Amino acid sequence: MDLLTTLVDKGLRRELPTREEALAVLATPDDDLLDVVAAAGKVRRHWFGRRVKLNYLVNLKSGLCPEDCSYCSQRLGSTAGILKYSWLKPDEASKAAAAGLAGGAKRVCLVASGRGPTDRDVDRVSDTIKAIKDQNEGVEVCACLGLLSDGQAERLRQAGADAYNHNLNTSEATYGDITTTHTYADRVDTVHKAHAAGLSACSGLIAGMGESDVDLVDVVFSLRELDPDSVPVNFLIPVEGTPLAKEWNLTPQRCLLILAMVRFVCPDVEVRIAGGREVHLRTMQPLALHLANSIFLGDYLTTEGQAGKADLEMIADAGFEVEGTDQVTLPEHRSPGGCGSHESEGGCGPEGVCGSAPAAAVQEARTDLVAVRRRGAGTDLAPNA
Repeated sequence: MDLLTTLVDKGLRRELPTREEALAVLATPDDDLLDVVAAAGKVRRHWFGRRVKLNYLVNLKSGLCPEDCSYCSQRLGSTAGILKYSWLKPDEASKAAAAGLAGGAKRVCLVASGRGPTDRDVDRVSDTIKAIKDQNEGVEVCACLGLLSDGQAERLRQAGADAYNHNLNTSEATYGDITTTHTYADRVDTVHKAHAAGLSACSGLIAGMGESDVDLVDVVFSLRELDPDSVPVNFLIPVEGTPLAKEWNLTPQRCLLILAMVRFVCPDVEVRIAGGREVHLRTMQPLALHLANSIFLGDYLTTEGQAGKADLEMIADAGFEVEGTDQVTLPEHRSPGGCGSHESEGGCGPEGVCGSAPAAAVQEARTDLVAVRRRGAGTDLAPNA
């Protein structure tokens, strides 16, 4: 039985591939790329059909973060010319969310820069969640506020939050190379807190930071062990003014192989193409829909994304459909009381050299594709949705 047949068979049974199989996916030559996409596409369609879930980001508080995450334009010491503002009021955040929901988004992701929320911050976000849910029936709300203290996840759930996002970002072995102000274990602990509180856990990674194939496989296997309902796959946006501004390591083909590997390892989980798809996938974005069943609509936290209208046209042209608020995202065995189910109260609940750097050549920097966000939340201009 060849590799792809084995991976499809395992994906349909929710069986974990071996690390060697996952590494082999990442080492696939370009001539065989479409074969990998087709195989992973079978697994994606088996569990999620041709639906694409739309998510919309609202940046509640932008910039001036005390953490030193090397990839982030909001980090301590960043000289990136991003928008900086303090907490949006609940009505401002609700208005921003409404634009994304009107564009077809099913989930609103409320994000705030910082190490983690104070109790007062949890109160602010709770008020914002209520304002959004009062005005939008069936909407899912995910909070992303950093490291959680004891009891805060429970308070967010009581306020109506359906999910909590906290990404692992990279492998445990290399985590200290990108961040020194908190640890990998801190991040794992916050995901556990979200799970324990009955929130749908959302946790993913960032590719393109100079990591090896082994690092990518390690972090995805760690995510599988954490068992989040959704796994966002970010592709590093090398923003000028950050330590990783020169890390242009990704090609569209590389991005597709990463998404395929994630799908094989996490077959029945919402795999979301997150930040950087426009910058790195570019005209290959429609192919990625055969691997992931979820994307962000419009802009990101501090950078601009593809216009919302273009996202919708891309989905339709590729033969997919936008998932409605009346549809449950996850397969039946994962969905009772879980993400995409509104029935429960409060919740939604080939061969590579191990350790080698990615085989692809260093890519030309495409700084022309990185645009700092100047519209939407924190401004007087209409958002991109």
